[in-house]
Amino acid sequence: MLGSRAYEPDRDINSPNRNISPVSSEINEEGKLMVGGCQLSELAKKFGTPLYVLDELSLRTACKTYLQALRKHYPGESLPLYASKANSSLAICSLIASEGFGLDAVSEGELLTALKGGVERERIVFHGNNKSDKELKFAHQNNVTVVLDNFHDIEKLKRIASENKPANLMLRLTPGIECHTHEYIRTGHLDSKFGFDPDEVENVLKELKRFKWANLTGLHAHIGSQIFETQPHIDLADVMADTMKMAKEIGHPITNLNLGGGLGIKYNQEDNPPSIEKWVEVISKAVVEACNKRKLDLPKLMCEPGRSLVASSGLTIYEIGAKKVVPGIRKYVCVDGGMSDNPRPITYQSEYTACLVDKSLSSDLEEVTIAGKHCESGDVLLKDFPLPPCESGDFLAVFGTGAYNYSMSSNYNRIPRPATVMVNDGFVELTQRRELPEDLLQLDVLPDRFITKN
Repeated sequence: MLGSRAYEPDRDINSPNRNISPVSSEINEEGKLMVGGCQLSELAKKFGTPLYVLDELSLRTACKTYLQALRKHYPGESLPLYASKANSSLAICSLIASEGFGLDAVSEGELLTALKGGVERERIVFHGNNKSDKELKFAHQNNVTVVLDNFHDIEKLKRIASENKPANLMLRLTPGIECHTHEYIRTGHLDSKFGFDPDEVENVLKELKRFKWANLTGLHAHIGSQIFETQPHIDLADVMADTMKMAKEIGHPITNLNLGGGLGIKYNQEDNPPSIEKWVEVISKAVVEACNKRKLDLPKLMCEPGRSLVASSGLTIYEIGAKKVVPGIRKYVCVDGGMSDNPRPITYQSEYTACLVDKSLSSDLEEVTIAGKHCESGDVLLKDFPLPPCESGDFLAVFGTGAYNYSMSSNYNRIPRPATVMVNDGFVELTQRRELPEDLLQLDVLPDRFITKN
């Protein structure tokens, strides 16, 4: 059962990625689940459902743990960057900036959100395998470091950057390292749309040396996400150090080394990701050893946590509605959200953990399938999951939804996106308002000839 979720015996207060629920979770004297000092069922009644809830303490704890681990285990300079694709909002950008983080963005929208949220532009890197002229101009005008992903980027920047205003660049390469994660989130193997292949890197470095507008200071690689292994990052350090040595010999003194992110989180009881500190310790030691072996100066070490920073700080509250029993097969419990606010189960077959927020300690359990309200048979959030008997009007919390839920949400079936609130020490603040049905019409244009004339 998940009633004991708030008191997991192996709970790691200092590494939120190793907890199913936010670090501030507790069950009050009435047996009702609290997060950030706020009773979840009361939040649901006040703000409506579905409702995204972010625990500020969890997010700040994760930020502090990354920073402290880098200072402890890496003897050179370091800078963690928030992979904002996980969850981009003004509030989150402001929070991570206040904790000393930089940010990585993959669109003009994410760049704009970061800048408006107070992230220092010198601490932002811009990714993407098909950047537009408009995006590159926006990044360049704001002195954001551009991560070169392909020759397409180089050709575009030739027309945008100049000797008087050079472009700050990092070079992304595909290191040929695979991780045992879902096929769609493996980005470091050779058959990938991201980065330059190993046999291209030398020629790219030589070509960039010819351009006075190109200020290449860093290398970047990313080998996947929801990773529980540490050996791939050790292997990655050697590959990147070899490339640093090559770049130095060609005339590019590499001062920034970005090893991406990818650390996994605990979505269910079987998941056992490394702690944030352990992950940082492994990559730090690997980079130091790889550089010492090749007699290279230590670069500024960068990493790009996204999921491991924000996922476990988030949960989604739903209200339970209809139920259906298929005799001898399955019992369906339907909620007022689903694939539009969390597309990961239907897209990646992702698994989550949940509980009834006001019955979280109940030991009377039955196996149910939590189905969404969308017009898709595959709109299922949790399949064959143990829950106490529930009634229409009960509230369900699904944990670990702080990453890739709001950012991947949609208006499928013309359903408005949920609101987001941030909780801390008994206070709750709205950080993203709920969409209204009329909001969905704002971008529609009805041609005059379609308008019925009375």
